This record gives sequence, C-alpha cells and structure tokens, in this order.
Amino acid sequence: MKLIAGLGNPGTEYAFTRHNMGWLCADFIAVNNNLGKPRQNFHGEYWKWNDVILLKPLTFMNSSGLAVSEAVNFYKIELEDILIIYDDMALPFGKLRLRAQGSAGGHNGLISILGALGDIHVPRLRVGIGKAPGSMINYVLGHFDDNEREQLPEILKRSEEAVNAWLNQDIQKAMTVINAEN
Repeated sequence: MKLIAGLGNPGTEYAFTRHNMGWLCADFIAVNNNLGKPRQNFHGEYWKWNDVILLKPLTFMNSSGLAVSEAVNFYKIELEDILIIYDDMALPFGKLRLRAQGSAGGHNGLISILGALGDIHVPRLRVGIGKAPGSMINYVLGHFDDNEREQLPEILKRSEEAVNAWLNQDIQKAMTVINAEN
C-alpha cells in the first residue's frame, strides 16, 4: 500500500490559493482517474485507488501530520511508500522537484508530518509557487493571478506525471526523470 497526501487548507476562502497546490494536485489525480467521490476518514478525504490511498488532510496545513500519521498507522505504510505533495516558495512557479527525503525547509505542513512520523526519510513532490513579492503569508494564502491560472492545467498534468513516475519507478530513477524535465 502507498499513500499520496496533497496538502492544503480547508475552507472556501483557501480554495485556489497557492498554499493549496497539494490539494489541487490530489483533486486533479482523482478526477483524471475517475476515482469518484472521496471517503471521509483520517481527518481528511481520501480515495482508494488500486493499492494507493490518495489523501487530502482536512486539518489546517500546520496539523497535516495528524491526518497523514493516522492513514500511515492504519494501513501500516512504510516511509518510502509515502509521497507528500505541497507548495514550495523556494522554487519558481510551476517548477517541480521530487525528493526522497530531507528537511521541511520551513514548510509548516511538512514540519507537522515529519514530526508526527518521527523521521525525515519521507518522499515529497515540491510544486513551485515562486517567491513572495511582499508578505509571505499574504502571498501563499493569496489566489493565483491570471498568468498563474493559465499555467495551472499544465502544472497539474506534470504533477500527475511525477506521481505516476514515483508510483511506477524506483525513486532515484523517478527523481532523475522528473527533476531533469523541470
């Protein structure tokens, strides 16, 4: 069993904000694969897709570790079989980076998950949202501008391709392919 968790914040005021990039990726995967209506559990919404759990934590970003650790513990999922998808200001808008492990890099959702799991050896797909031109909080919680909205379908498509590479290849090979394309 594998777990893919797309991070975001619940509530209509956060829909289509940069900080909800992980949720947008999860929703895109669910729609593209005709997964239907999600189930409710693990403090989130999830779809069971073959031997994969696709999870959208309904906790706020800073508490994402609660939902992820519940699903991990319930299904007895190994750390290398977890993929966290989240927004990253350290990458230009639309740039993807697949990593096998590492620090949280200041991302509160990832800090929560790594803390709950007690380990940094958790694969992640970072989706670039670019640097904040002003206030970091206003930027990440801000809605996409027109140019970003126009690029979003292609970014979501490439994110799904990155997830599929992670699902179907060794992590090192998937990283080589995905990171070289961006």
